[in-house]
Amino acid sequence: MAIVKMKRLRLIALAQDRDALLSSLLHVGCVELREPEGELSEENGAALLHHDVSLLTDAKGDLTQLQHAIEVLDKYAPRKKPLLSLRPTMKETELLDEAARRSALEKAGLINGHARTIGQLNARETRIHADRLALQPWENCDIPLETKGTSKTEILLGAVPVTADFSALSGALDEAAGAAEVRELSADREQRYLEILVHRDCRQEALDALRSFGFSFAQLKDLTGTAKENITRLGRELDEISSQRNKEIEAVRQMGSCASELQLGLDRVEQVIATESAKERLLTGGSILYLEGWASVPEIPELEKALAKFDCAWELEEPVKEEYPQVPVELRNGKLVRPMNMVTDMYSLPAYGTVDPNPLMAPFFIVFYGMMMADMGYGLIMMLLSLIVMKKSKPNGATMRYMIPLMGLCGISTFIWGALTGGFFGDLIPQMRGILTGVDPESVPLWSLFSPLDDALMVLMGSLVLGVIQIFTGMIVSMYKQIRAGETMAALCNEGAWFAVFILAGVGFAIGKLSWGLIAGLVILVVANAYGKKGFGIITGVFGALYNGITGYFSDIMSYSRLMALMLAGAVVAQVFNKLGAITGNVFFFFIIAMVGNALNFALNILGCFVHDMRLQCLEFFGRFYEDGGKPFRPLNINTKYVDIEK
Repeated sequence: MAIVKMKRLRLIALAQDRDALLSSLLHVGCVELREPEGELSEENGAALLHHDVSLLTDAKGDLTQLQHAIEVLDKYAPRKKPLLSLRPTMKETELLDEAARRSALEKAGLINGHARTIGQLNARETRIHADRLALQPWENCDIPLETKGTSKTEILLGAVPVTADFSALSGALDEAAGAAEVRELSADREQRYLEILVHRDCRQEALDALRSFGFSFAQLKDLTGTAKENITRLGRELDEISSQRNKEIEAVRQMGSCASELQLGLDRVEQVIATESAKERLLTGGSILYLEGWASVPEIPELEKALAKFDCAWELEEPVKEEYPQVPVELRNGKLVRPMNMVTDMYSLPAYGTVDPNPLMAPFFIVFYGMMMADMGYGLIMMLLSLIVMKKSKPNGATMRYMIPLMGLCGISTFIWGALTGGFFGDLIPQMRGILTGVDPESVPLWSLFSPLDDALMVLMGSLVLGVIQIFTGMIVSMYKQIRAGETMAALCNEGAWFAVFILAGVGFAIGKLSWGLIAGLVILVVANAYGKKGFGIITGVFGALYNGITGYFSDIMSYSRLMALMLAGAVVAQVFNKLGAITGNVFFFFIIAMVGNALNFALNILGCFVHDMRLQCLEFFGRFYEDGGKPFRPLNINTKYVDIEK
């Protein structure tokens, strides 16, 4: 079907049917609501209708609460998850169960309450650790911290840099204030911690002497008792915090079985958010409501059946060409072409009213990928991985639902090209047979139609021929688009003229008259590019077209030499590792070295081939005809993360 046709939907219904109407649209899943435009969005319409109210903020808050609860369970009560598993299925009515959603939110509230308590205990523990660490240097001070001295003496607690000379400090203190005594309580890498007794009459002199050594007062809180007593008390508080936190964590672990219910609750809230978001796009005047949107044509019969249940009026109309940039785009293709949506999603969706490139690109992408990998062993791995993942987990994510089937299709192509080139993990079988029998591996290779090492020139020519075929395909599509748009002469003078050049050059080469073919093609190019131009514009137009065309087509065609380069590189790397393993003369060590090397080669090529294949499609192919900029179709429908819905 390629790009799905869309129709504009306008609908007026009773306001009392709002929730039921949106529920029906959610079930059908073929209408993308949008902000009303035109007269209703202007001042005249605003006097009659206004945006409907919604509970979107509350729904997003519920979503955040459930997400946080799931994160808490993953942290404190992790569950063993199989690598591949099918998602549970349920009916749509079960998913939209209001009571189940409220139950999940209540349990999420309990879990988050325990998490908040744990967070408060952790914060309190951090503060106590800091207080305890601050008291550690004063642990040897046996004077209560609230004691500041007597009527005649004053106690000073402070620190000096560890580089300060304690003997010099004591001497300076005795000289400045004879009635003083200093004691070092402890020291660390940075400071010495001192206890100083000084007569109150000599306090200022003592401080002046101490400041010359970098003395600073201890920053202790208003504590009572000795430092050691406070450290002991803080230790008991830490034990109490640890015990209380363990109880809270255990309470969370006891709710670990609620994880599935919370995940279902999250999916349920997602549907509420979708509905509440839709409400904000509605206009209402109290007793009626108005909505606009885009409906996909294939589901219109089902949509009309759903709307027939309500007292409402609606109309569906085709978009005019001026509206195409606003029309959303949805791509629908068969099973063999659908995985290509991954490529267009990564690049950009085609604009509405243009050509879907996926049916045209699919055979080239798959063939090119297989040609670059070209190994039966690698192809088997890709096919098996694709089959296992599809069967065990049925991926439905935005990317994985396309990537896994695409990997399987490319695996088939890789296996076929591997069979043609005689590659099975490189030359693994001949090398292993050589170790077991002593026969030279190169004397009994696997059957192959051609070898990327021995027939590199033929592979290069084949790569360029495939490139010419794809470029011709893009040119044909470009001409078709121009002719449909009424630009027949433009199509004939551009792509049509170059088609004639290639055909004449090919015929001339076949009959041994290449020069005559090129001359005829040049004449056609000059005439075609001079069409519609006058005076000096003829010269510039012809020269520019010739230069840009020759350099452009030549560089584009040569880009396809990467097909040969990656095929050759992959085969060489695999054979190098196999030969390294064969040097050992031991089957076990040969197999280990060969498999490690082939695993690295496979990992490198599976990504490298994808990148280069993408480049050939997006630059060399799409540049011929592709118009991007399409907006993805986002209908109001049921979209779940943790369950599959049976309709």
